[in-house]
Amino acid sequence: MTGSGTSRIVKCAKCGASNRLSTENISGKTPVCGKCQNPLSNEPAHPVIVTDSNFSSVVGSSQLPVLLDMWAAWCGPCRMVAPVIEQLASELSGSVLVGKLDVDANPQTAARFAVQSIPTLLILKDGREVDRLVGAQPRAAILQRLQQFIPGRST
Repeated sequence: MTGSGTSRIVKCAKCGASNRLSTENISGKTPVCGKCQNPLSNEPAHPVIVTDSNFSSVVGSSQLPVLLDMWAAWCGPCRMVAPVIEQLASELSGSVLVGKLDVDANPQTAARFAVQSIPTLLILKDGREVDRLVGAQPRAAILQRLQQFIPGRST
């Protein structure tokens, strides 16, 4: 790779291969994995902040399954699971949309899904809940529950 642009490594959600992507959008094309040709996301791989006001536009219109972390700043178990959520956002970029919703700041959405204990991890498809994990969960348990909703991925 030549030039003065910077690059970053993106792991393919389908085959796991590491790919070097330019941080500059080259000719507007969607980057693909060099090994399996699966489209790669050139977007930063961090959880999306979901709010009461943007829920339908972010989660409801997502073509991807959504892992939504319902959390609060004062919650110890929420802080324990936060690094796992960050890691999954990076690992699953392009195959799962990972989001975080602060239940204290967004009570409407928390009430809509009857969240009574946090952290609650919702798995949503087309804006509708398809699965739920309550309490701090290990990475492996979250991934196991997500597997069936990730296209082209098996357990």
